[in-house]
Amino acid sequence: MVAASLKPSRTIFYIATLVAFVIGALLALYLTAQNSAQFGFYQPWILLASAIAVAILSVLLARKVIQLVSAYRNGTPGSRLTARTVLVFGALVALPLLTVYVFSLAFLNSGIDSWFRVEIRQGLNDAVGLSRSALDLRMREHGKRTEEFAQRLTVIPPSSVLLALDEELRASDAMELVLYGEHERIIGASSRSVSDALPPRPPADLIRQINDGRTYISLEPVSESVYVIRTAAPVRGGPLGANDIRFVVAVYELPRQLSELTDAVQRSYSQYGDLAALREPLKYSFRLTLTMVLLVTLIGAIYGAIYSAEVLFKPVQDLMAGTRAVAKGDFATRVPLSSRDEMGFLVQSFNDMTKRLRRAREDTERSRAAVERERERLAVILARLSTGVIAVDRELVLQRANAAAGSILGMELAAGVGRPLAELAAGDGLLRQFTDELRARFAAGREEWREQIELRTDGVASGNRVLVCACVPLPQAEHEALSYVIVFDDVTHLLQAQRDAAWGEVARRLAHEIKNPLTPIQLSAERLRRKLLPALTAQDAEMVDRSTHTIVQQVESMKRMVNDFSEYARAPAMQLSAFDLNQLVTEVADLYRSQEAGVELATDLAANAPPLEADRSRIRQILNNLLTNAFEALEGVRPAAIALRTELGELDGRPSLVLTVTDNGPGFQREMLGRIFDPYVTSKPRGTGLGLAIVKKIVEDHGGVIEAENRPEGGARVRVMLPLRNESKASQGRERRSELRRERA
Repeated sequence: MVAASLKPSRTIFYIATLVAFVIGALLALYLTAQNSAQFGFYQPWILLASAIAVAILSVLLARKVIQLVSAYRNGTPGSRLTARTVLVFGALVALPLLTVYVFSLAFLNSGIDSWFRVEIRQGLNDAVGLSRSALDLRMREHGKRTEEFAQRLTVIPPSSVLLALDEELRASDAMELVLYGEHERIIGASSRSVSDALPPRPPADLIRQINDGRTYISLEPVSESVYVIRTAAPVRGGPLGANDIRFVVAVYELPRQLSELTDAVQRSYSQYGDLAALREPLKYSFRLTLTMVLLVTLIGAIYGAIYSAEVLFKPVQDLMAGTRAVAKGDFATRVPLSSRDEMGFLVQSFNDMTKRLRRAREDTERSRAAVERERERLAVILARLSTGVIAVDRELVLQRANAAAGSILGMELAAGVGRPLAELAAGDGLLRQFTDELRARFAAGREEWREQIELRTDGVASGNRVLVCACVPLPQAEHEALSYVIVFDDVTHLLQAQRDAAWGEVARRLAHEIKNPLTPIQLSAERLRRKLLPALTAQDAEMVDRSTHTIVQQVESMKRMVNDFSEYARAPAMQLSAFDLNQLVTEVADLYRSQEAGVELATDLAANAPPLEADRSRIRQILNNLLTNAFEALEGVRPAAIALRTELGELDGRPSLVLTVTDNGPGFQREMLGRIFDPYVTSKPRGTGLGLAIVKKIVEDHGGVIEAENRPEGGARVRVMLPLRNESKASQGRERRSELRRERA
């Protein structure tokens, strides 16, 4: 499990947005303080940006506060420490901000009020009056000079007018002199600039004042900080004609220094007037803007304090959550590594610890699983063993026992685990005697031994049970009680088989030794009869004849008895002959068809099959056993079918005949399939388990191979491969028959 972590990218975006809003608002506030026109443009944007920032930060702050309060109420690890840290950080941020805000408001109010003091207003008025007086003086001077020139024109002949205009232009500071006649017709003009264009038409107010007989004076702007003074004066009477109303227009350039000074004074006066009109709104706007910036900064600072506290204590919270998870057994917990400082080192150490714990638990689980698997394997092995195995302690308390142990001792021991063997033993049975034998050996201090124990059954010596036992102590850890494992096996039948084999060998040797003197006895009796009968009297001859006949008959009787005794110790010899296997299969199949009407018995015989050299009677015995097993397996199965098939094949490179018997019954049990030809192995409740064992012995005696398997579509299949000719078995059969003939002789 990996603990949840903060999303740094989203938090960085929020912080960057907050910083951008604050910087933008402060920059806009700085710009608006420089120009009232810019103030009118930027003011709505400042307020909008501040309002958006306040709204966003308020939502984020409310969300953080709700999460913090919820974690505090729920007792989330680290929430109380985070809350205290947020309060401390918030107080440390809020107090300086509020202090700066209060002093900023006072400074802003006093600063704005200082802009509109009486001395400043009076100074601006005086400057404006002074600039206007200077302009009026200059304009009056130019107007008076124009009037004087107009008066001189009254005495100048018409032919000298243009010359007079030029002389006046050179003598004065005028830029242009124009003499107009009736209907504003230009009579003459003189200019300092060279231009092909005619002077412009005089303004209407100029014509109006000239018609009224007054002098015209005006200040006209040309470009930024460039002004001209236009003057006009009427010319009456004189040589030019008393009846024509004429006037002269003079244009003078205002000095640039005076023009710039006049513009500066005028602009300052206008700005002062605008600011004076916006004094209270400006103070209100500045206070509002400063308040919005304060809110943005304060809320952002508090949000930053909460975020910083979360970032600061997030590793601690993760460690606490990880510790709780580890305490509950979750060793897969992983705490995210958020830094490379001391806290990161602590987190890395915790992760390493959980990793080692997880590996240790995995190793423990694997070891436990391995132990369980070994225990299961041991249980399976013990259950399959035909040898009895029990585990007991020093007090003979049963700790473990397999099924074979209970079968040998005649009692179910698996249900008595944890109880003493003495409690499980009843009466004077096998378990009681076995327990007494073990107690006697443990009392003598014998912990490791291997002996043969004989247990009585119903007091009959011939029915005693003989067990081969071995006892070894089990390895134990320190401070654990010592335990012992006892392995025993019932060798009663083995001993009986050994005795039977020994008696068989004795019988074979006795038969051989007894048979040897019988033949001379019989020959001697017959020779005495032939030799003595002719020389004896009738009475003696009758007695000799009767005596020798009795001897011969008794010798023949003893020979037959010896032959039977010899057959007891020797398996019957094979009578090899060449015969048609298909014919034998057909005969046996017809016999079983007549006996079993409910089973379909089909044959598939190889065409042109060569004769098989074998013991016909024993091959018939193979067929009988296989078909008997097949019919018994098909009890209750309908439809039931058996198939007999012969075909040619090869066995170890030699030609052979293959006999296959199949059925559609339940087939062989899977766990018994590998032991199906062992003696006494059977799944039938009434079977002896010797049929297939006898079949295998006969097949092996013929040098063949037998196989058994389950068919994929269901049922069983048994395949017998017999060589067409077996030289070794044939020679053995001939030697066996010769030996029998010699014995009988």
